[in-house]
Amino acid sequence: MPITITEALAELKTIQKRIEKKREYAKVFIGRQEGLKDPLEKDGGSAEVIRRERQAIVDLETRHVAIRTAIQKANQATPITVEGITKTIAEWLTWRKEIAGGTQAFISQMRQAVQHLRTQAQQKGWNLVAVTTDAERKPTDIVINVDEAALAKEAEQIEMILGTLDGQLSLKNATVTVEV
Repeated sequence: MPITITEALAELKTIQKRIEKKREYAKVFIGRQEGLKDPLEKDGGSAEVIRRERQAIVDLETRHVAIRTAIQKANQATPITVEGITKTIAEWLTWRKEIAGGTQAFISQMRQAVQHLRTQAQQKGWNLVAVTTDAERKPTDIVINVDEAALAKEAEQIEMILGTLDGQLSLKNATVTVEV
């Protein structure tokens, strides 16, 4: 029966909790003194209960892997378009987790470096000129080798993408189904 990615993610959390409880339960009955009555005798004995619990854990782990795999397949097959850029969910998730932060930091550092150069030029009475400027330059001029407007636009676009992406991912998670 198909379930949405949101439902599948919720089930993963439930499975993890169930596994932990089963592990804790099984540990309680690992051993006992021979002279004491087996508290699980009516259920087939402690050894049998532990065996069943361990099998149940394996079954839950298998279900967990099947759900994760189904989500990965759906993420690799489902496209999302944000700010005119189309990528699969898997690509967007990787970009957001591994690329976006570094890109944002680099753009911010470049903008700060330009601002620092601007402040330095003002303090010393030097001119700040863009590399694309054809005007005659003095030896003391500070040349800016990046397009400041393009940097600002790129920073804004990343913010827009990240803001829109979260909503799009939530929407897809609530509507895309997986078969597990």
